[in-house]
Amino acid sequence: MKRIAIFVDVQNIYYTTRQAFGAPFNYRKFWQQVAHEGEISHAYAYAIARRDDGQKKFQDALRHIGFDVKLKPYIQRSDGSAKGDWDVGITIDILETAPEVDKIILLSGDGDFDLLLKKVREKYAVTTEVYGVEALTAKSLINAADSYRSILPNLLVC
Repeated sequence: MKRIAIFVDVQNIYYTTRQAFGAPFNYRKFWQQVAHEGEISHAYAYAIARRDDGQKKFQDALRHIGFDVKLKPYIQRSDGSAKGDWDVGITIDILETAPEVDKIILLSGDGDFDLLLKKVREKYAVTTEVYGVEALTAKSLINAADSYRSILPNLLVC
């Protein structure tokens, strides 16, 4: 049975599905879909820790599905902008997990991950797959993955 690791850039998926469809991503449907492809041996969801009940409920729901939720503090800058980037954390976890699995699934549209996917495929012979909103996913990321799956309405909360 194929061993699969999932890595979710929660902020990226939240904002891209909201912008493209006005609806949130359905993590339960996604999990069920992937579970038919093999054994999900690792599943990480990277999010920002905010002190609101809605976020806590969402994170608890992810845990209930089977995700290990990793949180970073929400940082509000003095100029009004916010910081909450998980790129380095996701990269480290993918590099550490790649030798243990057959397939890595990344949910993100962030082109910064293109070199990472190329590297794990070359070094560990791991199959890589990306899920993202096509119009909002970097072409370099799509091209770097062995396969790309566009997030469509069937993977959204109705």
